[in-house]
Amino acid sequence: MSAQANDGKSLEIAIDGASYARIPLRTRVVMPGDDLDEFITEYASGHLVDGDILFVTEKIVAITQGRSYLVEDIAPRPLARFLSRYVVKTSYGIGLGMPETMEMALRECGTPRILFAAAVSAVGKLVGRRGDFYRIAGDKARSIDGPTRHTIPPYNKAVVLGPLEPEKVAAHLKALLGGTNEVAVVDINDIGGNILGSTLDRAGERHLVCILGDNPLGQGHQSTPLGIIRRTAGV
Repeated sequence: MSAQANDGKSLEIAIDGASYARIPLRTRVVMPGDDLDEFITEYASGHLVDGDILFVTEKIVAITQGRSYLVEDIAPRPLARFLSRYVVKTSYGIGLGMPETMEMALRECGTPRILFAAAVSAVGKLVGRRGDFYRIAGDKARSIDGPTRHTIPPYNKAVVLGPLEPEKVAAHLKALLGGTNEVAVVDINDIGGNILGSTLDRAGERHLVCILGDNPLGQGHQSTPLGIIRRTAGV
């Protein structure tokens, strides 16, 4: 393994008096039908040492769970088309700003919850408050990935939902790797991060979000859906 940062990213970061390397693991593209255990064993198990934390992007977990859908196979209802018009779009991802991703949010979270989140969000924006929609809609909505021009094919034409039972996935992968390395399933992008499931305690998860805050795996064609956190210096 070559401990080399992705383009535009730093390999190391200092947090609370300690330094950590965030080592990207380059892999082939994960496809529907792939076995997650085999994938992790092939690309991660031989690189871990005592004290390392393995972080796994939520997208590859979801894909191996069969939660990837081609845009052309999703038929948005009129409500999805209407609501998607009011989603703030950013350069970091489409989010729910297209009818197909909003449709999947309605299916995942339920229409009443999405409507309530949209209503509270609209009121919040009137008083200058942001973030209400995803706070109410929850991780299922936040974790939906839509296609962008930077996404690796075939997922540049697909919608990927969040993973099922990420806490159990993290615990299973820790056992698979021998039980000594902590594991986290993460949703990290260039505007923030979220730990969907891990074998860490809450304080450890908060610390992990800080370590991954600058999104060391990147958002485009890096093909690094796994990474290792390794302490390099400090207390």
